[in-house]
Amino acid sequence: MKFSTKEDIEAPIEAVFNMLCDFESFERSAMRRGAEVQRVDNLHQPGVGMTWKAVFPLRGKKRELTVEMVTFDRPEEMVLDSLSSGLAAQMSFELMALSRNRTRVLVALEIKPLNLSARLWVQSLKLAKTTLTKKYKQRVSEYARGMEERHARSVQA
Repeated sequence: MKFSTKEDIEAPIEAVFNMLCDFESFERSAMRRGAEVQRVDNLHQPGVGMTWKAVFPLRGKKRELTVEMVTFDRPEEMVLDSLSSGLAAQMSFELMALSRNRTRVLVALEIKPLNLSARLWVQSLKLAKTTLTKKYKQRVSEYARGMEERHARSVQA
């Protein structure tokens, strides 16, 4: 099952990519939502091989997730692979400079079931694909607007 959308952001491509590389803020956000997140690699700079382990409650069970950076091509592309007991997912971010101060970001998420129960769950998601796609696009849009606001504040400072 695949979701994708694109957003145009009023900020230079480097600034947008740097905001996407603010992994500590993503970790804090997940922790505020009840997840335990731990970075398990030894890299000092963002790049291929960055890895996180997360544990979070979902539908009354503790779920474990491993996330690994598999592509890191500054400032054009970033791809993260996720693996849990029943699902594999890939999230990709592709950036394209439209002008000096405008960037298009394509965000794609693909989910693949690895066992029967996950297959049934993904099948049930397909029944709600229209609603889920709308929510996905709305969340990406909200995040893009937040990036624009952060960039505008940093330019003014």
